[in-house]
Amino acid sequence: MRQWVGVLARLIVGVVNIVAALSKFPDPAGNVRQVRAFQILPESIVPTVGHALPTVELVIGAALLLGLLTRAFAILAALFFIAFIIGISAAWARGLEINCGCFGSHGVPANPQRQYAIDIARDVGLLICCAWLIVWPRTRLALDNLLFPHHERLADGEQDKSAVEV
Repeated sequence: MRQWVGVLARLIVGVVNIVAALSKFPDPAGNVRQVRAFQILPESIVPTVGHALPTVELVIGAALLLGLLTRAFAILAALFFIAFIIGISAAWARGLEINCGCFGSHGVPANPQRQYAIDIARDVGLLICCAWLIVWPRTRLALDNLLFPHHERLADGEQDKSAVEV
């Protein structure tokens, strides 16, 4: 059962990252404006972060969908979600009225304060999915199972070389 929960966690985090990335690709300048709106990063790195973020999200999402290096990409995704939670919380605490830019550069929501709570709750949920994958990275339907076979231990301590989970 744990492996199927892991598949669900991989799919959720993977799809969210891919959708977020694809929504940002059409407007690179908008991504830079969204990163700048948080007023957290030094201006010298804002353009790099704004332009690189969609590509990094796409790579993370694809790797998790495929179940490739699951633990490593779950750690990377978790670090991003922690950064997003901190950024949104900082904007909220400072009274900024901005769009988080999570799914493209749309205008400021009608009720930014309410939207911040929703965005943080979403990111906490995604962070929980990442935590699951960090602790239990072995899931069904994953490339990791083909590339890094998990050998079952036999009663006498020998390994069964034929036990590969796919």
